[in-house]
Amino acid sequence: MASSEFYLRYYVGHKGKFGHEFMEFEFAPNGKLRYANNSNYKNDTMIRKEVTVSAAALREVERIVADSEVTKEDDNQWPEPDRVGRQELEIISGGEHISFTCSKIGSLLDVQESKDPEGLRCFYYLVQDLKCFVFSLIALHFKIKPIP
Repeated sequence: MASSEFYLRYYVGHKGKFGHEFMEFEFAPNGKLRYANNSNYKNDTMIRKEVTVSAAALREVERIVADSEVTKEDDNQWPEPDRVGRQELEIISGGEHISFTCSKIGSLLDVQESKDPEGLRCFYYLVQDLKCFVFSLIALHFKIKPIP
């Protein structure tokens, strides 16, 4: 069963010639999944979505985080946020509150060339898994068309 105190927030973004561009999502203990994507490219508007997910979906997010073992990592050797951008991951689970911050990761080459490739790789793959899960949940909720 998902713990009642489970919380996860992920943010990736930068400030550039199109303003503050970012993508952020969070899973709250009450089952709310909030998603925001702000790209000002070609005067695009901010996308905001909010859905309530089941306890099973929250348990799955919690399992993904636990299986990644990211809570054993330390971001002290990870690249500092810079003009390219920043990433933030905050997790509250099982009485632990963990927060990671690093620069945007462009590819696995950035991970391999870092001072802590093993820890950053763990973070990188967790973020990929979480983004896939969130995009799937959002797409399922907002884009399904009824069968005639």
